[in-house]
Parts: sequence; structure tokens; C-alpha cells
Amino acid sequence: MNKEYITFEKYFPPKAVTYCFELWKQHRFQFKITKPRQTKLGDYSFRKDKGHQITVNGNLNPYAFSITYIHEVAHLVTFQQYKRKKDPHGKEWKNNFKKLFEPILTLDVFPESILQPLTMYLQNPSASTQGCVPLTNALRSFDELPHIDNQHVPLTSLAVGESFLVNGKKFVKGELRRTRFLCTDPHSGKRYVVSANALVKKL
Repeated sequence: MNKEYITFEKYFPPKAVTYCFELWKQHRFQFKITKPRQTKLGDYSFRKDKGHQITVNGNLNPYAFSITYIHEVAHLVTFQQYKRKKDPHGKEWKNNFKKLFEPILTLDVFPESILQPLTMYLQNPSASTQGCVPLTNALRSFDELPHIDNQHVPLTSLAVGESFLVNGKKFVKGELRRTRFLCTDPHSGKRYVVSANALVKKL
């Protein structure tokens, strides 16, 4: 058993490991597991000098990790088919995402509490699972979260203009941009996007 397969065993549900590993073998992309990122769960990129690369946040539970991984592999497949000629989350990507997911969309891989909203989400997948509240809530119930006091709340529960801390940095909540809020660093004036469901400390 090689070290790459052992890595897959660490992050994916047991019954999804072999399938997801075979996707990596088939498409031969660089696969990196990253530190938590507030602005995204994963990403796909292509550079002529480095080839295809997929990254996924290492703090995701196995079910969220798998969904994010397949999401990004679907970007790779769509790029191989159409290059940059199609909308990143258009019908071509949606079709590839659904097709790639079919082999593991089972109760052997996902608990029923996730499988039901996941199946509904995949009928017309959006750019982020965080835009699907039932699926987000189901996935979050499997997170191993540290103790959170009553000051930590989802960003969605704050009003526009309220201040909050995330990763020790202060921001002011702005307007919603699809599944993320455009927030401002009051010290520098720079603006950042923060996931709508990010847990933040209200000030």
C-alpha cells in the first residue's frame, strides 16, 4: 500500500477511498491538503508549468472533504473538455459533478442524514454547498468542533455593519455575494470575502 493511498484513507469515508484514489490516478493532478481557509473549502487550478492542481482544506470532516474533492475534480474534467470556454459552474460542470458523484452516492458512503440533502443538492449543484442550508447543517453535525461559547455564531446571524473576529482578525460585515459576505478590514480598508456559514466571534 503506497503512501498516497494511506493519505486518502485518512481523509475520505472508508467506502469512498478506492474510488477517489482511482480518480487521482486517472487524472494525475497534484493533490494538496491545506490549512483551513475562510474563503474556500477547496480549489482547482491549471498552469502550463505545473499542470493540474487540486487543494482541499484538511479540517473538513470526511463527508464534506469528499464532496469538495469531487467538486474540484469536476472542474478538472470540465477544463479538459472545454478549456476556459465555459462558465466555471455552468451546466457542463454540473453534469460532470453529478456523473462523478454517482458511484459513491450511496448509504454505504454517506449517512442518511447527509445523503438525502446531498441528493437534492446534486439535482442542480451550485458553486458552493454552503448555499444549500439543509446540506450545510447536515455536514456540520459531523464536524468535530472545539468548544464554542455563546459569542461564536454563524456570520449569517450578524447584521450588515456589525463587527466580528475570525482567526483573530477584526472585520465589518458587508453585503452578501452569492454564498459569501464581502467584509472590510477596518484597519486597512481592504475587503475580503468570508463564507456565509463561517463561525465568527461577535464583538
